[in-house]
Amino acid sequence: MNKYTIKHFQADFPDDNACLTYIFRRKYGSDPVCPKCGKTGFYRVAKRKCFACAWCSHQLHPTAGSIFHKSPTKLTLWFYALYLASQSKNGVSAKELERHLGVTYKCAWRIAYKIRELMKQPTTQLEGTVEMDEMYVGGRKKGITGRGAVGKMPVVGVVQRGGEARAEVTVDTAVYTIKPLMRKHVKFGSELMTDTYSSYYNAKKWGYTHKQINHKKEQYVKGKIHTNTIEGFWSQVKRSIDGTYHAVSPKYLQFYLDEFVYRYNHRNSAQLFDSLLGRVCRLPYSKA
Repeated sequence: MNKYTIKHFQADFPDDNACLTYIFRRKYGSDPVCPKCGKTGFYRVAKRKCFACAWCSHQLHPTAGSIFHKSPTKLTLWFYALYLASQSKNGVSAKELERHLGVTYKCAWRIAYKIRELMKQPTTQLEGTVEMDEMYVGGRKKGITGRGAVGKMPVVGVVQRGGEARAEVTVDTAVYTIKPLMRKHVKFGSELMTDTYSSYYNAKKWGYTHKQINHKKEQYVKGKIHTNTIEGFWSQVKRSIDGTYHAVSPKYLQFYLDEFVYRYNHRNSAQLFDSLLGRVCRLPYSKA
């Protein structure tokens, strides 16, 4: 399919009924079997967000267990917010959603927060040639910059060349923090590329083929040894934070990182909107 445009969106989801029917069919199939009587045949219950069995009146609630759970906001607005999030390279801020949807900032912030819940990072390990590095998120302050900067949140990330990324907020970048993250995200035996930061020195002892590039000597590429891939990922993260969100609190930074990782991992996908809708239909409900 070609790129999914606003024309496709308006044709597919013109009203709340179309949105609810889509969720119902995505969750239960086009002709589901009633779990109570074992027969098929469901109809939409008027003025309620549910479908009932034509034989025994057993009801199925498509929005239960999703980000729409008990939300008074129209489904068309939710779907449009999902569409905007899928089409933007750098994300969509709550203020922008407020303007597009015509809702309060509080409502727009909650919608944006719930959409990020759909973008949780996968738990599968990366393998092959993997680059690992760290960055720091926070406002400009006088004093030390980079490692050791006061008031900034450290973030450790890994990127598989030609593959996916992972990123986590950490308390620091010491060896006792780096080691478990390396083991968590990078498969044993993988070829690991890093800079010469001391926390990576023992990567070979930990079961990896470790190669380093010395940035202090102004080395940035030495054959296939470099960290340019993850540096490019960090560059995209910084542009998104600075240009779209402007500031991110430490409390919610991991949610934003999940979003950036999700976008990076789906950078070649033309069906990002469909992917988000698929996650809507299987995400357990969270009271957060």
